[in-house]
Amino acid sequence: MTEFGYPRQLRLLTAGDFQQVFDSVTIKVPDQKILILARHNGLEHPRLGFVISKKNVRRAVKRNHVRRIIRESFRLNQHKLPPVDMIILARPGLGDMSASELHRLADKCWSRLNKKSKHVLNKQD
Repeated sequence: MTEFGYPRQLRLLTAGDFQQVFDSVTIKVPDQKILILARHNGLEHPRLGFVISKKNVRRAVKRNHVRRIIRESFRLNQHKLPPVDMIILARPGLGDMSASELHRLADKCWSRLNKKSKHVLNKQD
């Protein structure tokens, strides 16, 4: 894939997709405002899903804003990411961040995900 779209094949769509990640997490990328859970998917591209609860981000407008910003960052960085299924979990305070802070947080998490993925792959070999 050399385009920067966000087609259905790059999304976790069903409850079964989410459950597979929750059941067999191999990579965790923790941060103060966000947690990324991931597992290798056997595909040639990463897939993304969100779990943003009302408890952690109160207003629907802010939840959608967070999703939109992180999805855009994922779309632009998808070619640099390992082939994993990942779930973005919101933590309290994520909704209070500005768009530029969210972009920086997402970029930092993508680079940490890359490093941890390489480490896990080397460990499995």
